[in-house]
Amino acid sequence: MHGKVEQIGARATRPHRRDIDGLRALAILPVLFFHAHVPGFSGGYVGVDIFFVISGYLITGIVARDVDEGRFSLLRFYERRFRRIIPALAVMILAVLGLAAWLYLPGDLEGVPKSALAATLFLSNLWFFTDTGYFAGGADVKPLLQTWSLAVEEQYYIGFPILLMLLARFGTRARTSVVAAIAIVSLTLCIFMQRDTTGFAFYLLPTRAWELLAGALLALGVVPAIRACWLRETVVWAGVLAIGAAVILYDRNTLFPGFAALAPVLGAAALLHSAPGTSAGRALAWSPLVGIGLISYSLYLWHWPLIVFTEYATDRPLSGATRIAVIAASLAIAWLSWRFVEQPFRDSARMPPRTIFRLTGAAIALLCALSVALLAMGPWPSRFAPAVLAQIAGRNDISPDRKRCHDSFMRSAQPCVLGAPVRPSAMLWGDSHGVELAHVLAQQARAQGKSLVERTTSSCPPVLAYEAKDARCAAANRAAFEAIRADPGLSRIYLSAFWANGAFDDPAFVAKLDHTIAAIRAEGREVVLIGAVPPQPFDVPRRLAHLARADALDSAEGIERPQVEARIGNLRALFTRWQARGVTLIDPVPQLCDARFCAIERDGQPLYFDSHHLSVAGARAVLGRPR
Repeated sequence: MHGKVEQIGARATRPHRRDIDGLRALAILPVLFFHAHVPGFSGGYVGVDIFFVISGYLITGIVARDVDEGRFSLLRFYERRFRRIIPALAVMILAVLGLAAWLYLPGDLEGVPKSALAATLFLSNLWFFTDTGYFAGGADVKPLLQTWSLAVEEQYYIGFPILLMLLARFGTRARTSVVAAIAIVSLTLCIFMQRDTTGFAFYLLPTRAWELLAGALLALGVVPAIRACWLRETVVWAGVLAIGAAVILYDRNTLFPGFAALAPVLGAAALLHSAPGTSAGRALAWSPLVGIGLISYSLYLWHWPLIVFTEYATDRPLSGATRIAVIAASLAIAWLSWRFVEQPFRDSARMPPRTIFRLTGAAIALLCALSVALLAMGPWPSRFAPAVLAQIAGRNDISPDRKRCHDSFMRSAQPCVLGAPVRPSAMLWGDSHGVELAHVLAQQARAQGKSLVERTTSSCPPVLAYEAKDARCAAANRAAFEAIRADPGLSRIYLSAFWANGAFDDPAFVAKLDHTIAAIRAEGREVVLIGAVPPQPFDVPRRLAHLARADALDSAEGIERPQVEARIGNLRALFTRWQARGVTLIDPVPQLCDARFCAIERDGQPLYFDSHHLSVAGARAVLGRPR
């Protein structure tokens, strides 16, 4: 991600710029604080975009100069990349494999060697694209998630130097035009796909290349130098403001990348282009920032696995003294990695090119072999006692029809009819929280010779006119309502969703739910609203397994009931109004909570299969006897 020689144009060089080290600090610290849940850094993930611009600027300057002077060598280029990237990365991956093998429970361990193999081969962006989203559930057990950006860079640098070599014969103007055209295409694709929910826009090179190319265009001299001091001051402070606004104002719900990525990218470009000699440049050259910038690569590598392993072991997000300790440990380990791993391998006198290539090959071979060995061992359950395995097995207490029936609309499949082989008389309409409830309701219906239709769509509550990131949600809801209207035999409609996700703080959402309930009742159907399930602050099977490992299962307890009441107060305040209109309510809170705490297990069985989805056992606890 970082180089050591700063370029102003394809042919000109300047001494080492301390302000660029400071800009690296301005990139890594927001990332660190965002991942550590420090308030005020909800958009800290944009630090990665700043790194992309810095990398494109520095490395393009080196490559373009060498190409122009007829002395560029691909072998030398990749030797430098290996010196910079591989040693610290290899040590970190090795440590992650060891810690995961010791700490991770079955169901969590299996993904680590897969991601380690992908990270070693610089394919982790492709792996995480297929496996999970950056902000999605499951990312909290992926200690190598941060390596996706390294993969993007290395994939970029496979082709970009070759492109510059091919364009050299056509002159600098043609070179600049081609690079600019590629950047425009990449940016256009990024903006076009900004509502993408698959992760393509976030993880993959085609929609990220423009950020690296923004730095490359600066290095190629496409932007003239600014001579007027007042204008340079204006430009650099505008850049600082753009970065600061993104860090503070963006959050996990921001459509990113896309238009939103322009702020940190252009802010970084402004500082790279005009910071020297300005007040902002002097601020960035402040020694503490420079020091953090120097260790920024190792800090980027190490901070995320430290956070992930700490949160995994404690079953809670970082906060208070633990947060401070992890941040301090990240800085300390990053310095050790920089001093004793990065620095020696960058010294060509100590590590000649032949040695670098041999060690790189050996490191890659070792990490691949270890990853494959761990993959072959699978979940490795023999590491744990039967009581631990019994609790972690709660993750599998899901509807046997989940894969077949959930998200049927999104797969253009017919909705499932569950229960007895008769025409359905009820429908469960909801998001992913409704799947296990539908399974239990179908079991109850089967016992009565009845059946039920399941229409569940991920992250899509059963609310007409609800606008989700994925536009297909509204279409799925319209299809569900049209199915109700078309089949008078569906006399009872169950509504289920993740009602405790904060949506009821929005009066517009409540109004849309009111309208939905009224529309169903206007069709002459009974409405049964299944209320909010108390969300837990941890993965329940994992928490129970940790307690079983410590022989402390009898101390298992979930979220405090007053916290739940406060979180869903707006919803429960509406219960009386809906009941007066004839809506039947099933309230999970009294079924799962006593006066102080909400339960997470009953009769030795986890009531959730993660932190907020009920397991089948949990669904039975909520629904009780047949209705």
